[in-house]
Amino acid sequence: MGTWDIGHFDNDSAADFCGGLDDAAPGEREALLRSALLYAVRAEEFLDSDEAVEAVAAAALVAAQCPGGAAVTSAYGPKEPVPPLSAELRPLAVAALDRVVAEESELAELWDESGEAAAWREGIRTLREVLAAASSAEAPVADA
Repeated sequence: MGTWDIGHFDNDSAADFCGGLDDAAPGEREALLRSALLYAVRAEEFLDSDEAVEAVAAAALVAAQCPGGAAVTSAYGPKEPVPPLSAELRPLAVAALDRVVAEESELAELWDESGEAAAWREGIRTLREVLAAASSAEAPVADA
């Protein structure tokens, strides 16, 4: 995997994933994001780094539409607009990020072996916080 920085889109796999989003019809983009997130969540054994970085990129795109989410300004992010996404992607993105930083994740191992692990994990934590806050804001309130 070619990686040039710690940003969510600063590697070949994430850039290719975003290129695939650009090539897809607008109505297919949410399904591609969902698929990347589900792949990470459903990985029962070792999560490959390519799939993990796609999940991180997908989570960043979901978070960009949340209150407090950072806009995607990376030159390696999608060039085409991402249509409004379903709020149900938010908790799925949280679960995917949890899987990306867990044991049995090649991406987490690679970053842990680098000198930038703390900064990378902080970026993931910040992304997760935005998604988790938006997920709980969307949760229905139970009657007392």
